[in-house]
Amino acid sequence: MSSTVDKKGKGETRRDFLYLTAAAFGAVGAGSVAWPFIHQMNPAADTLALSTTEVDLAPIEEGQAITVMWRGKPVFIRHRTAEEVERAKSDDKADLRDPETDEQRTKPGHEKWLVMVGICTHLGCVPLGQKSADVKGEYDGWFCPCHGSHYDTSGRIRKGPAPKNMAVPEYTFLTDTTIKIG
Repeated sequence: MSSTVDKKGKGETRRDFLYLTAAAFGAVGAGSVAWPFIHQMNPAADTLALSTTEVDLAPIEEGQAITVMWRGKPVFIRHRTAEEVERAKSDDKADLRDPETDEQRTKPGHEKWLVMVGICTHLGCVPLGQKSADVKGEYDGWFCPCHGSHYDTSGRIRKGPAPKNMAVPEYTFLTDTTIKIG
């Protein structure tokens, strides 16, 4: 019989070696078959490219607002005037349905820039208020004409059926005049 016996009397056979070799080949084979299935669940390159958006804020004048697209949603960016910032800060003390201070909705040192997803939280409409000729509602921010939601200069719901403030996306200032959304 072909076996090797160690000092304790337990032996290793060729069959043990074949079992271990077959198991190793089976594990490698299973991994090589599973990898393409796992890899196909990763996001595509075009999806990853749309996950962030960089915006140059330099051409936006004080009091002006622009709309950019991020992940298929409109993002409102407003260069607020000193009066709008002060009004938003004074409204922090108002009775708000979704209490959030203006400081929580802006970045420290960049309070004049308001960045938020421009979708009404009631039924997903796009509110008016980005253009200077638009109706801005009773609080001089944004107004959703579909069902009458009024937002203030910080994008907080003040009147109407919308349950929450307009969402603030994750964003960072890369420089004083460039932000990265996402």
